[in-house]
Amino acid sequence: MAQTVVITGASAGIARATARLYGERGDRVGLIARGQAGLDGAVADVRDAGGTAVAVSADVADYAQVDTAASRIETELGPIDVWINVAFTSVFAPFAEITPDEFRRVTDVSYLGFVHGTMAALARMRPRDHGTIVQVGSALSARSIPLQSAYCGAKHAINGFTSSLRCELLHEGSRVRVTVVQMPAVNTPQFSWVRSKLPRQPQPVPPIYQPEVAARGVVYAADHPGRREYWVGASTAATLAANKLAPALLDRYLARTGYSSQQTSEPAVAGRPENLIQPVDGPPGTDHGAHGDFDGRSHDRSVQLWISHHPALSTLAGCGVAAAAAFAAWRR
Repeated sequence: MAQTVVITGASAGIARATARLYGERGDRVGLIARGQAGLDGAVADVRDAGGTAVAVSADVADYAQVDTAASRIETELGPIDVWINVAFTSVFAPFAEITPDEFRRVTDVSYLGFVHGTMAALARMRPRDHGTIVQVGSALSARSIPLQSAYCGAKHAINGFTSSLRCELLHEGSRVRVTVVQMPAVNTPQFSWVRSKLPRQPQPVPPIYQPEVAARGVVYAADHPGRREYWVGASTAATLAANKLAPALLDRYLARTGYSSQQTSEPAVAGRPENLIQPVDGPPGTDHGAHGDFDGRSHDRSVQLWISHHPALSTLAGCGVAAAAAFAAWRR
């Protein structure tokens, strides 16, 4: 049965790939982002795949714009069944080089944008006692890295407010569900337009996954919201597990490797477009799509993701990891 799905940040990256998957299912997809060219491309993706799409240009940092977009989408597509928060921005720089206004802008988009989307969704879902909210997070929501203090802070905050909200919904006996999908490094256009003060071109920390891998994780989580959290990619699982076991060791490791691993060998281009304040949007027809510049280095599948979608295998794998860890500890 077709659903009405709303996706923020839908003009590019993970959100763009997710929108296309819902189009392939014949769903009705509401697309929210700032850049009109990217929104036009996302509408074409959904319709070409077999779905119905409505695009609304809005800045998720402004609740009034998000709420207005939600109302328009419901008017044109029907009651919202699934709301997926993805929109974000970042600044690649040491904390000492980030201005208060830059830090506030990242927080307004990457944290409060999720809060605003969740508020707009709940205002419509709670009276109907129906709906699912998916927060697209990151491995960096639990294991911060250097040069992304504002983004990491926002992702940590999303975990905190989502956990609080989940408890409140359980207290109410609500049938509205909320879940989080923690992502690995993904090949999205953000690395071409994020504000950066680094000497070289920013890049995702390898291993890198294609947006379609992340999108499959998002759609599965929306279909199975009973789990409070999903992990996408072996690197996400390894990072979160290692951080629980040896966070201080990871601090030292990232202090040594975190700067170089987030930069290519190419020097930064002075004056390149950036999307912190305004969308990187060219003339009509200019569309960045879902993928970034790292197709040749990105994985188009994840064994970990496949296993996590098969509970029996996931439990077996978890037992195997625990046994291996216990044996290693015994040997030490």
